[in-house]
Amino acid sequence: MISILIPCYDYNAYPLVSKLEKQALILNINFEIICIDDASFSSKNETNQKINLLTNSRFIESKKNLGRIKNRLLLAENSQYNWLLFIDVDTNPIGESFLKNYTSYIDKGTIFFGGSVYKKSENPNCSLRYKFGKKREEINSIKRNKNPYKYVSSRNFMCKKDVIVEALSKIESVSYGNDYVLGSILKRKRIDIIHFDNPVLIENIEENSIFIRKTHQALDNVIKCYKEGKLQKHSITLLKVYRILDVLLMKGVFIKLTNIFRDKIEQNLYKENPDLFLFDVYRLSYICKIN
Repeated sequence: MISILIPCYDYNAYPLVSKLEKQALILNINFEIICIDDASFSSKNETNQKINLLTNSRFIESKKNLGRIKNRLLLAENSQYNWLLFIDVDTNPIGESFLKNYTSYIDKGTIFFGGSVYKKSENPNCSLRYKFGKKREEINSIKRNKNPYKYVSSRNFMCKKDVIVEALSKIESVSYGNDYVLGSILKRKRIDIIHFDNPVLIENIEENSIFIRKTHQALDNVIKCYKEGKLQKHSITLLKVYRILDVLLMKGVFIKLTNIFRDKIEQNLYKENPDLFLFDVYRLSYICKIN
């Protein structure tokens, strides 16, 4: 029936696994839950060992840090069923029918994305990540299905095992930004994907400085893949705008203009209500500089 796979790093996964186990038992389906910690050697893994006492559930501690993609591949390789449900460990499935909603789609397609919603953050140091998530990632399925490959997110999705293993095997980077790459791979292979409203709640919002650092890493990865021809088909708006600037020989002009306002732009990103348009300008400027 279904293998529920949870990549983990230095996190207490027991509450999430317990919640999903209860839903699976109520459904009376064939299932397994596998959680692999990617060599964090965290003290939290003492609690995570209790996962092994739950029904059809396993917690595995990797001795070698594999990275985000290879850890997911390891989860898939350890699974026994043909349908895989990937859920990030720091999310919280909404509602008691979360798993039921997914299983109702089995054999009705190839890959399904449930989406996510963000819990309100009162921490001003998390303002940029919260607003970006709320405005750019918390999107209903009607809009997501109009441009399906643009909204690919590995945070919460179900897929056929052979399809996702092949796709993930083509991703080499261990950095951030691989959801863009995955979307490009699925689009290039013409894999039909379906978005529906079965979200997980994002409760732990990153601080702005961490989010900006990860943004740089994600953009580095995207540009590397772009140069290597791995993003021939993509739905990345920033890359499309970059391509226009490049064709018009306007990269240098754009960099000079943004450098004039660089300090003000960066200051805005740390404000209580940051401007996402300025964040787009900031990211586009970064792409132009590294490429």
